[in-house]
Amino acid sequence: MIRLLRASLLLLLGAFAGLAGAAVALRGWLAWRGTGHPSDDVVEVMAIFDGAQVETRSSTLRGGRVLAWFGGVTLDLGGATLAPGAELDVRALFGGVRVIVPPGCRVEPERRFILGGLSVSAPAPTDPDAPVLRVRAIGLLGGISIHA
Repeated sequence: MIRLLRASLLLLLGAFAGLAGAAVALRGWLAWRGTGHPSDDVVEVMAIFDGAQVETRSSTLRGGRVLAWFGGVTLDLGGATLAPGAELDVRALFGGVRVIVPPGCRVEPERRFILGGLSVSAPAPTDPDAPVLRVRAIGLLGGISIHA
């Protein structure tokens, strides 16, 4: 049994080393920093083995998708205006995501994590008609931070 565990561990370490070597060779090609113009109403950001910083000033932000896989993403929505029903899908797999939300918006998180976590430090607005951003946060050995 110990031999099987040792062999499995060595196999996983070898696969990880090969993947890390390929990422170094392809660095820059693996980071996709977003789509379109900062005023677009949907944001899509992906960073694999790299980092990305994206800022949007959309006047009708409907949401978007963020993926950090062995990388980090900072998504600044502070200058955007949320459309009704705005939703953001955020995934952190062995990486981290930082989301800056517009002031005065309400964040409604839905979280699923394995050995990771979500931190929401955006103050809850007192206005019952404040814009709402629904965040679906999924993480595996990764972290997501949401603040104003």
